[in-house]
Amino acid sequence: MAPLAIVSAAAAVTLAVLGIAFVLTAYRVITGPTLPDRILGLDTLTGIAIGFIAVIAVKTGFALYVDIAIALGLVGFLATVAFARFVLSRGALRTGPPPAGEEQAAAPTPGKTTRKPR
Repeated sequence: MAPLAIVSAAAAVTLAVLGIAFVLTAYRVITGPTLPDRILGLDTLTGIAIGFIAVIAVKTGFALYVDIAIALGLVGFLATVAFARFVLSRGALRTGPPPAGEEQAAAPTPGKTTRKPR
């Protein structure tokens, strides 16, 4: 079997696997139960897109695609960091009761101080 045929077959299989991964990850981004799940899904989509670009670069032999993949990786990393900072700035939002053993702190009443007099 010729090396070119092996590379072509491997690229076809890899593109099929990446396509399935892309569809499953897109489903997770759309139906993710929480915002961090969706952010992780978007980061995974970026990685899959880089994989697509890398396979196309190998298949076509056009080296400029590698530069595009590197740029996409940098942009994807910065986007993930920005989303993580956004989630941290929002704080932990809970919709249900607190977990067992964890008590909620009572909010101070307006007009009353929590300091003890000297």
